[in-house]
Amino acid sequence: METLNFTQEQVTKILSDIAVGKEGVNKVLKIFLEALMRAERQEHNESTNDVSNGYRPRKVISNNTIFELRVPRSRYHHFYPVLLAVLKSQQREMEELAFKLYGSGLTTEQVGDIFKDLYGKHYSTSQVSRMFDFAREEVKQWLDRPLESYYPIIYIDATYISTRRVESVSKEAYYTVLGVKADRTREVLSIINIPTESKEGWKFVFEQLRSRGIKRVDLVVSDAFLGIEDAVSSVYSGVSHQFCVFHLKRNILQQIKPNDKKEIESELEEVFETGNKEDSISNGWQRWLNFIEKNKNKYPVFSRLKADRYRYYFTYLQYDYRVRSMLYTTNWLERLHRDFKRTTKMRGALPSPEATILLLGYVAMNKKAYQRKVPKLNYEKSFDWEE
Repeated sequence: METLNFTQEQVTKILSDIAVGKEGVNKVLKIFLEALMRAERQEHNESTNDVSNGYRPRKVISNNTIFELRVPRSRYHHFYPVLLAVLKSQQREMEELAFKLYGSGLTTEQVGDIFKDLYGKHYSTSQVSRMFDFAREEVKQWLDRPLESYYPIIYIDATYISTRRVESVSKEAYYTVLGVKADRTREVLSIINIPTESKEGWKFVFEQLRSRGIKRVDLVVSDAFLGIEDAVSSVYSGVSHQFCVFHLKRNILQQIKPNDKKEIESELEEVFETGNKEDSISNGWQRWLNFIEKNKNKYPVFSRLKADRYRYYFTYLQYDYRVRSMLYTTNWLERLHRDFKRTTKMRGALPSPEATILLLGYVAMNKKAYQRKVPKLNYEKSFDWEE
């Protein structure tokens, strides 16, 4: 290749002439970037005995404009310009910013508007959505990841989110599982969409957890969805089960007269006390029967609350009194579901179950609070905590 010896002033004059006009700066930038890559390829060829082999196109965003670079290739495909790695990092940063905005509650249209202000180019909703491909793969890998073999406690519940399926929109169930690990940190183990909540659906969820590596669970905390205890025990036999006391209290208070709520609420607090070191499941069950007997004449519907499965509301009393308040409710999962709703509420109906899982997974995998150890849980010695 012939070497042309221009002075610095001559080079500056040539570039200044090219830079004139609306697209001039981009032309200069294109020349500069392509020259850098050609020089790098020449050095690569000399050091590796490779041979030049034409060019391939690559789109780049610069100065609020998309233009196309001619990227040098080598015959043996060993050449990859350092510049491309820089451009790839910039593109990934754009994609991560777009999805962070989307995951914080903005719509794809709103993200496109923000990017127009930042980069001077309008991005359609479909273009913004395509930026999320990296996130779809990351969330999928995270939700399919192998799990630890032992979780002392698992909290389960379903939340309903408006979802479009084909041409109709309805509230669909998203089964969520939150696990407490042996080191006392927490992690979301599963988010699965099954349009309606059912015993069979929960059995499927637990079969999936077992296939991903969970061999042992000591305690499952859930609401009292009919048959849920059978779904759990069919996969993990011998596991203890606690029904959420807050769900029960809420349901009872919805069935009584407003004037009676304060008194009934106080009685329920006494039934489901947590701080008595000498308390037991049998004592708790007797308090429950006494509560029903006292109120059944005024509220005959309470008589149905003597069914044997209501004993699952008192499992927490077999554990250390200092941790019972963390074991008798699904509040940790309720908080996660509130985070889900905050992220999805601005969108109305989500366009598909896959789009919903993408958002819920993003929220769940970025819960920094779960990385901290839950204090005092290790007071309960029946769980195998890591020291």
